[in-house]
Amino acid sequence: MNEAEILVSGATGRTGGAAIDTLLEMGKRVRAYVRSDDERAAALRKRGVDIAVGSFADIDDIRIAMEGIRSAYFLHPIAPGIISASAYFAQAAKEAGVSAIVNMSQISARRESTSHAAQDHWVSERVFDWSGVATTHLRPTFFAEWLVYPHFAKEIWAKKKIEFPFENGRHAPVSADDQGRVVAHILAKPTGHEGKIYTLHGPVEMNHTEIAAAMSEVLGVKIEYAPTSIEEFKQKMEQLYKFHPFLAQHLVEVAQDYQNGIFAGTNDVVEKITGTPALSLPLFIDKHRETFA
Repeated sequence: MNEAEILVSGATGRTGGAAIDTLLEMGKRVRAYVRSDDERAAALRKRGVDIAVGSFADIDDIRIAMEGIRSAYFLHPIAPGIISASAYFAQAAKEAGVSAIVNMSQISARRESTSHAAQDHWVSERVFDWSGVATTHLRPTFFAEWLVYPHFAKEIWAKKKIEFPFENGRHAPVSADDQGRVVAHILAKPTGHEGKIYTLHGPVEMNHTEIAAAMSEVLGVKIEYAPTSIEEFKQKMEQLYKFHPFLAQHLVEVAQDYQNGIFAGTNDVVEKITGTPALSLPLFIDKHRETFA
């Protein structure tokens, strides 16, 4: 392996990919931790990224990937296994002398969360804290990408309606690119971020009626918000989208959290850490215009 100093897991995903882009722009030596050495890994290798292959279920894979690393990004999908994965990641980091971890959590991570995934994220944060390896926890609100995920975007465009079970709740959509930039800046310069918990928000808090209006303006087509019930949303996830039961349970519970204001708020953390403001929703939709073509 080369002399990589920063390890990025989830490297072929949205936040990990954005973090790698920013780190390479900074001239950092990066190692990507990937599940398989496929064409996406090959594309990263062509850009000078070192590749380590393994899973979160194998502490030895993770330990090998940590060799020579100074700071590391932990990203686990919304799926069972995050607590053991966190323990393996933290232990491997400790053995390798890694000095900083950036952990992608979520804004709904709470001891009392009724979402199994959100509660697991909270426990995962505590595992990293117990490890003694200085960890920064990121808790984003809903990603702006919710509007462009294929299953949702296709339906929004076909019906010209956003059918989410969020009532009149509010959040400030934050893009994966902005989150990736935050990850990269902390990995590159962890000092001052140790032990911090940052909630990540976009620049403007909106409800879904306002989100639909912003989309309409950018796309030049009338899109409306037609709120659905949590039960209807649950049936759609299970029957139409075929989501994993663990993910469906999480989204049902966070829909209630959303209605209760857990996802609300805004701040300037993205700008403070990266020096560039977070992307507004209209600019985000414009950037992803082809999704709705």
